[in-house]
Amino acid sequence: MTENRESVLVIGAGPVGLVATASLIASGIPVKLIELTADLALDLRASTFHPPTLDFLDKLGVTQSLVDQGLICQHWQFRDRNQGTIATFDLSLLAGETSFPFRLQCEQWKLTKALRDFIENHPDGELITETKAETVGQNDDKVWVNVENKDGSKTKYHAKFLIGADGARSIVRKGINAEFEGMTIPEIFLVLSTEFRYEKVIPDLANIAYISDPSEWLVLLRTLSLWRVLLPTNPEHSEEFIMHPENVQKRLQAVYPSSEPYKVLHKTAYRVHERVANKYIHGRIFLAGDAAHVNNPLGGMGMNGGIHDAINLVEKLIKVWHGAPLETMGRYERQRRKVAIETVQAQALRNRAILNASDPKQRLAYYAELRATVADKNKHKEYVMRSSMITSLRELEKVN
Repeated sequence: MTENRESVLVIGAGPVGLVATASLIASGIPVKLIELTADLALDLRASTFHPPTLDFLDKLGVTQSLVDQGLICQHWQFRDRNQGTIATFDLSLLAGETSFPFRLQCEQWKLTKALRDFIENHPDGELITETKAETVGQNDDKVWVNVENKDGSKTKYHAKFLIGADGARSIVRKGINAEFEGMTIPEIFLVLSTEFRYEKVIPDLANIAYISDPSEWLVLLRTLSLWRVLLPTNPEHSEEFIMHPENVQKRLQAVYPSSEPYKVLHKTAYRVHERVANKYIHGRIFLAGDAAHVNNPLGGMGMNGGIHDAINLVEKLIKVWHGAPLETMGRYERQRRKVAIETVQAQALRNRAILNASDPKQRLAYYAELRATVADKNKHKEYVMRSSMITSLRELEKVN
């Protein structure tokens, strides 16, 4: 990229920052993408891609590669730990509404790698790694970020606009004095990855299963090579206790007894927050993804919602770049905050409520509602349209 050309700064090279960058440079807008780490994250992290996300990524030419490397899941379930299947949802009902009527289970790093390759091979893309964003600022004409380089030296980058996609602890969000309103969920979430073949021992198990239980709910997610087990964990326990191999084995043996010790390929424990920034834009600076909103992972809406932010933001920023008034960006905030609060957060909290319900009457009511929904084709389709995030995207058109 020629140094004197006007550009956009993107802070954070996770999926959201990468999608925003790739979309901008594909439209002829130069981008400097600044990332703290040396190598983009290759851990497991998110693994669920919803249908409209695959539609968006197809425009960047990366969806087929993800499908080739992932597991197509046309069905997902709510189950009871003792009763078995409560309701199985069929995403093939989405045929005609999307080019990809399924969920794709594919590790996040595979998207990261594809987009990094796209950006590094594009003349308008510049990925600057091992660089820590410290402060951001702006005036009427430009924005800037002050960074610390790997060797400790300081640099100041200027651009026309700046996108903060730098995660839940966003420097950019703090820089525009945005409040991060919400709550912290009491449990710690423990995620364990194992090669154990749950599909061979649990009858009628779908590749994505939310399993309710009054004592300990759990989630089972399958990828091509392994199963991921998500378990709520007592927050009073230390990380050392939670992650101790003996305790990890006990948790997995309680999910399904195995004569052989479980082989754990990856484990992580983290606190979960439900928060939405009180503003997504401030002049020429914009927030997207976890910098703007975080939620529990029950429903796979975090990464997907962040990618949808990036696409929405870029569509409007392209217009502003070519002369539309800066106020055009206000609709991005109005639309995406609405989705974060009314769809992403609401659905994730409802999923947790169903899984976590301890009152027998309440549990039976949830189960009856789920079964009735699946039994009615129209309600069934309406449910998967909403849970797949298609409905929320279409409803945005009503938000001015």
